[in-house]
Amino acid sequence: MEIKQSTRIQTSILNGLEKKALVWIAGRLPHRVTSDMLTWFGLFGSFLCGLGFFLTHYSIYWLWLSCAGLLVNWFGDSLDGTLARVHHQQRPLYGYYLDHNIDTVTEAFMFIGAGLSPLMNLGIAALCYAAYLALTVYVSINAHLKGEFKLTYGKMGPTEFRLIIIIANILLMYVPALTAFQGSFQWFDKTITYGSLDVIGTGILLILAVFYFISFFKDLHWFAEKDPLIKNK
Repeated sequence: MEIKQSTRIQTSILNGLEKKALVWIAGRLPHRVTSDMLTWFGLFGSFLCGLGFFLTHYSIYWLWLSCAGLLVNWFGDSLDGTLARVHHQQRPLYGYYLDHNIDTVTEAFMFIGAGLSPLMNLGIAALCYAAYLALTVYVSINAHLKGEFKLTYGKMGPTEFRLIIIIANILLMYVPALTAFQGSFQWFDKTITYGSLDVIGTGILLILAVFYFISFFKDLHWFAEKDPLIKNK
């Protein structure tokens, strides 16, 4: 079955360096390591990340497990496609189907794990996940209608967001004032409390929302010009 692959748009800050590193690693992996193995390895990393967040109920230093999970996730999720290209084993239909279904579960592990920790409100985590899913749907639609697969927004991509979370985790572990920080506000008849990770999560949520709405209305205008309304006389 012939399929036309979408053009990958990846202009993140670390893209150039990351691409060279991934090609270098892929060229040195044995052929018995497959893209599927790396995809599932990335999923396992996201589970470790979420588990690390949840285990902060017992010690803040479980965030090291979360950081390790993010690194494992980066290795598997970023390298699976590169390995297929380097080893000339690309399967566009199968790869697209598997990778993007796994990505949905991957982000669920991470966001729900953070929301079930004492560090982040589950509602904020759920909203971040919803924003991620909205961007995923947007990217998938454009991949089919425009032939563009956009991976970065405002020079930020998955790798940069992983790095932000790792830095935030380290700061939470070694800057006690950040862990102890707590604020509150009144929402109708309820008092809502929030901590440092809630602030970070809200910031990420706002960034994702801005990227989504700007991209949506920009492309809506593009599609309107490509597919104008023709009135019957």
